[in-house]
Amino acid sequence: MKHTRLLMTIGASLLAGAVSASAPPAEPKSPLQPVLTGTVHQALFAIDFGGALGVAVGAGGEVQESSDSGATWKMVQAPTQLSLLGVGVADGKAVAVGQSGLVLTRGADGKWTEGQSGSKQRLLAVEINAAGRALAVGAFGTVLLSDDAGKTWRSVAPGWAEFAADGMEPHMYAAHVAADGTLTIAGEFGLILRSGDAGASWTALHKGEASLFALQLREDGVGYAVGQSGAILRSADGGATWEERPSGTGALLLGVHAAADGRVLVTGMRDMLVSRDGGQSFSQVQGGGVNSLWFVGVAQASASAPVLAVGQAGQIVRLVP
Repeated sequence: MKHTRLLMTIGASLLAGAVSASAPPAEPKSPLQPVLTGTVHQALFAIDFGGALGVAVGAGGEVQESSDSGATWKMVQAPTQLSLLGVGVADGKAVAVGQSGLVLTRGADGKWTEGQSGSKQRLLAVEINAAGRALAVGAFGTVLLSDDAGKTWRSVAPGWAEFAADGMEPHMYAAHVAADGTLTIAGEFGLILRSGDAGASWTALHKGEASLFALQLREDGVGYAVGQSGAILRSADGGATWEERPSGTGALLLGVHAAADGRVLVTGMRDMLVSRDGGQSFSQVQGGGVNSLWFVGVAQASASAPVLAVGQAGQIVRLVP
C-alpha cells in the first residue's frame, strides 16, 4: 500500500406528535448534496479556491472552473489529455499539475497554457501563494519550485539520504506554501518536511509508518495531515509539531479541510469522516453513497461558503452541515 495512488449517521428525527401515526417515515437526509455530476468514466482529483475563483481538475485533462465560490461550474478547454492530479489557486493565479511532469498555468485571460516543469515524473500536488510562489511535488522524491506563478521551475528536492533509508526517494503527495514563502511537503514514511530558505535546506517535522496523502495548514496555525491506514495528524503550531488523532477507520484517507466553524472533513476511499469539535474526535459519514465511492480533494472558497469535495464519476459534492 506504500505506493498506492488514488488509483457521512445523519438521519431525520421526528418531534413527538408532529406527525400522525399513519404518516410514512421521513427519508434520511443525505449528508452530501451534488453540485456537479459527470459520467462513470470521469474522475476529479483536486480542487482549490482563490477567493471566488475555483478550479477542479481530473482525468483526461478535465478542468472545471467556478466564478461564484463553487455554486456553479463549467468545463473549460485545457491543452492536454493527460490526467491532472493537483491544482493550486491564489489571487487570480492558478497552476495545475499531472502525469509526465505536466504543468498548466492559467493566464489573466482565463486561458490555460502548458509550461515546462523540467521533470518527467508524475506530479501529484501543487500549491501557490498570493505572491506567485508555487510548489509542486510528485513521484520518486520530486520537489519543484516556481517563483513566477508556474512559468519556470527548478528542483529543490531534499537530500533524501538524510530522511529516507536505503537510497529511497519517497513519493511526495502534498505541498503547502505559506504567505511568507515557507515550504512544507508530506508523503511516504509519514514524512513532513519544511524549508524556510526556498528549498536550499529541509528539516523533518514528522516521520512515521503511514504515507501521508493530503496536508492543510491554516494561517491560524491549525493543521492536518491524513493518509494511509486511517492516519490523521493534527498540529496546533503551524506544523512545527504533530499529534496523532484517532480516526476509527483503516481506510485510505486522501483529502482534508478544516473549516472555520470547527468542522473537519476528511475524504477517502469508500469512507468519509467528519469532526465537529475541532478535530478532537471523528465520526464516519453515513449515507449518500459514501461507502461505495471515493472522494479526494476538498476545499472551501470562504468561511461562509460550503465545503466541497471532488472525486469519482466527475462529482463535486457539498457537505451538509
